[in-house]
Amino acid sequence: MTSPRLATYAVDGSVRYGLATDNGLVDLSARFARDFPTLREVIAAGALPRLIDAASKLSPDHGLDAITWLPPIPSPEKIICIGVNYPDRNAEYKDGQEAPKYPSMFMRTPRSFVGHEAPLVRPRASSQLDYEGELVLIIGKAGRHIPESAALDHIAALTLCNEGTIRDWVRHAKFNVTQGKNFDSTGSLGPWIVPYNDESQIADIRLTTHVNGELRQDDRTSRLMFGFRYLINYISTFTTLVPGDVIVTGTPTGAGARFDPPRYLKPGDVIEIAAEGVGTLRNGVVDEAL
Repeated sequence: MTSPRLATYAVDGSVRYGLATDNGLVDLSARFARDFPTLREVIAAGALPRLIDAASKLSPDHGLDAITWLPPIPSPEKIICIGVNYPDRNAEYKDGQEAPKYPSMFMRTPRSFVGHEAPLVRPRASSQLDYEGELVLIIGKAGRHIPESAALDHIAALTLCNEGTIRDWVRHAKFNVTQGKNFDSTGSLGPWIVPYNDESQIADIRLTTHVNGELRQDDRTSRLMFGFRYLINYISTFTTLVPGDVIVTGTPTGAGARFDPPRYLKPGDVIEIAAEGVGTLRNGVVDEAL
């Protein structure tokens, strides 16, 4: 049985949210916007089950060919990305170091992401646009100093990310990767969110990335060096997690930079990030307009 899928999208110049079906979108914002202007407020109120139940009785209002997919959570307070979180990914660095004691992480801006089926933009500043397929946790309940034992209770939903990276710009400075991770429209989120139910749903998800149909990344969440409970506990030690926060949990080995020679993305390429029980996030590539 397919899990319910809730999406943010645009139609006729208006941003909406609704239940995604194989035939179109049930427009929930038209029915619930007074109480919940966006999916952030739906999540904060714990109202995902209520809206899913309401939508299950309705027919789609908009066909798939009439809408533009947007990142599911509009204007999240935080987008926190985890680096080097699969064991083979650590080995890629070939620096002889053991697995790290603590997770690497950095922040991204909402403007650096597009939605499903929108093109990633290879910037004028560099031709080294790379892909990174990742599973994403959406926080549903606020918390600080969250114990690992209660961490999963703070997850509202799952989605996918292509955490697109400009490789030469992540090495412009000695201590950070912020520049190369935040070029406009270089990553994607979506297509939708799938409500989180229990730990079995996320314990061993297969995560893959295909570029032009070729399998490039393939791993399972059971192999994460820093698991979901630990990440929520660790992050909430230094910042309060709030509903709608986005945690991008790390990418497997196989990004374009790790090939010899590197295989960076170019206009016309198609990248598909897929995870069992979540869906497939698909994007093309274009050059930044002059």
